Amino acid sequence: MSVYSMTGYATVQSSAAPSGPETDSGPNASFRLGVEIRSVNSRFLDLAFRLPDELRQTEPALRELLTGKLKRGKVELRVSLESTSASSLRAPSSATLQRLGSLEDNIKSWLPQAAALSVADVLRIATNEDKKPHDFSEELLKLAKKAVKDLMSAREREGARLTVMLLDRTAQLRALAAAAVPMVPKLVEQQKARFLERWKEAMALGGSTTLPEIAQDRALTEATAFAIRIDVAEEITRLSSHLDEIDRLLASGGELGKRLDFLIQELHREANTLGSKSASLELTRISVDMKVLIEQIREQVQNIE
Repeated sequence: MSVYSMTGYATVQSSAAPSGPETDSGPNASFRLGVEIRSVNSRFLDLAFRLPDELRQTEPALRELLTGKLKRGKVELRVSLESTSASSLRAPSSATLQRLGSLEDNIKSWLPQAAALSVADVLRIATNEDKKPHDFSEELLKLAKKAVKDLMSAREREGARLTVMLLDRTAQLRALAAAAVPMVPKLVEQQKARFLERWKEAMALGGSTTLPEIAQDRALTEATAFAIRIDVAEEITRLSSHLDEIDRLLASGGELGKRLDFLIQELHREANTLGSKSASLELTRISVDMKVLIEQIREQVQNIE
């Protein structure tokens, strides 16, 4: 399966020409129907619809379409319906004009101060009266399916780019972990030599006759305690295990954003522990570099479905 980003955009348009004597737009009428879908990251699936009044009844079907394809993300679907005919006005019929004149006369008999109908008023009333709109539901659903398909393709392409970036960051984290592993034994040997040197200096100043073997045993004991305090083998092992799981999830694809979120938290915890046990500037630098990479991963994982 592919890895999908929650970020995507798709827009599709089509022209429709209603037919039949009962349409309100004349024999040469045509319409442009458009669907636009925007998607950004969100913890859950959050849908918003912007539909013309003529197409409000299609919202349940559009919602079902989106919930069947998307799992997470803040998604906004906009639909536009525009007339593309040379003129969207049609001349009122004689019967309509006669009826409007009769109604106006009747109203003025009761309300002499009422304003006369303007040409614009007549055209608007006549158009609304004769209007029998075409049902664009079927065309809209077909267009919406194409838009959702294009959106999924866009989210898949973005998911592929995110996967490449994440795999690069996990590889860098592995390199840092590998660089940290041999540092601990070197630090222990250095500390052991330092303890031994100080012990010899203390014995020389005090004129002690303590045997060198005792001094070496004491230095070894101190070095062992130091090694236990700075040992990061367990943290490195867990960090490597988390990185393996991230790579496995990215390879398997599907709905994995929330699982990746959890693993990022665990990576950050191990990097913090490694930093707290640091006994050298090199280990501190490695811990800081790890945190930077983990933060970069966390920011991008927020966009994965």
